[in-house]
Amino acid sequence: MIEKKSPPLRMLFAENLISWYAENARDLPWRASKDPYVIWLSEIILQQTRVEQGLPYFYSFIEAYPNVTKFAEAPEEDILRMWQGLGYYSRARNMHKAAKVVVEELGSVFPSAYMDLIKLPGIGEYTAAAVSSFSINEAKAVVDGNVYRVLSRYLGIEEPINSTKGKKIFAKVAYELLDKDNADLYNQAIMDFGALQCKPKNPLCNTCVFRLTCVALRDESISRLPVKLKGKPSRNRYFHYFLIFSDNKLLMSRRGEGDVWTNLYEFPMIETNQDYSANELQGAQLFDSLFKRDVKLQLIGKPIKHVLSHQNIYARFYLVDNESSLKDLKNNWDYVLLEKLDSLAKHKLIFSFLEENKQLINSKF
Repeated sequence: MIEKKSPPLRMLFAENLISWYAENARDLPWRASKDPYVIWLSEIILQQTRVEQGLPYFYSFIEAYPNVTKFAEAPEEDILRMWQGLGYYSRARNMHKAAKVVVEELGSVFPSAYMDLIKLPGIGEYTAAAVSSFSINEAKAVVDGNVYRVLSRYLGIEEPINSTKGKKIFAKVAYELLDKDNADLYNQAIMDFGALQCKPKNPLCNTCVFRLTCVALRDESISRLPVKLKGKPSRNRYFHYFLIFSDNKLLMSRRGEGDVWTNLYEFPMIETNQDYSANELQGAQLFDSLFKRDVKLQLIGKPIKHVLSHQNIYARFYLVDNESSLKDLKNNWDYVLLEKLDSLAKHKLIFSFLEENKQLINSKF
């Protein structure tokens, strides 16, 4: 009698995962397309963004720029304006650069092969693997936050996911478990599994298809995995914004190069090295260089904390009682009509403030 051998771990894992996906897959618009441009657009939008938040942006971009040529032809300011609210604006700038490369160097044909995709600005290993596998079923394993979590728990991998050694281990394991013949299906499945089943908090272990073979569940280490090394501490920055109106116009400032929010619009601002009250701010030398001594400030709402990568922005917003209190205008300052305000590309902090204070803004015009 010939003893039957059990299928290898890789085949069992992929088979169970794809079976789960057949019943639980999310209905997402870009999954109906094999166009690498459409897939690339969705992948960049969804980086560090929840699907629910990213969906409206995807629809807006695909309507405004249905192909890479249209995207490349658009002014960067228009791209940034549409990106408002998503944050991490370098993503949008790199998308624009990549689109221009595709048009100017690749004859407007968006690449689908991994080795061609990885050469484009803003496309790393994950995005190249996702676009190539979803568009042409290239056998490349995606490794994002969801995948790290699933693999670390299922296999009990305790190596930090953001260490050099950890990245190599997870990349190797991800490729070993990949269903090479159905890379597109497998990659979609493992990402959905991490998002819906093997969630960061309160994962659905009781109904998990891997509950009998999951190492972390067996060892009661679900809450500990994946392991991640702590990054460098965030630095605190204190921004004091001024709303200065003149007739039916609002004074706006465009940020320069070399700092966060390059080329995006905001209100005139002073940065201090610690949190200042209105009285303390008016005693600062930089404030005195901008405003006359008779200026009156009205604090609008409460101070806002805005978290960026390795930075915590603490922002206060002040209404300036009289434009004549301003000594002079800087080169990057300009008064903008209310109807023109929406056409400016603003960073998320300012965009959110304007959305939450529409009544105040409208009353001043």
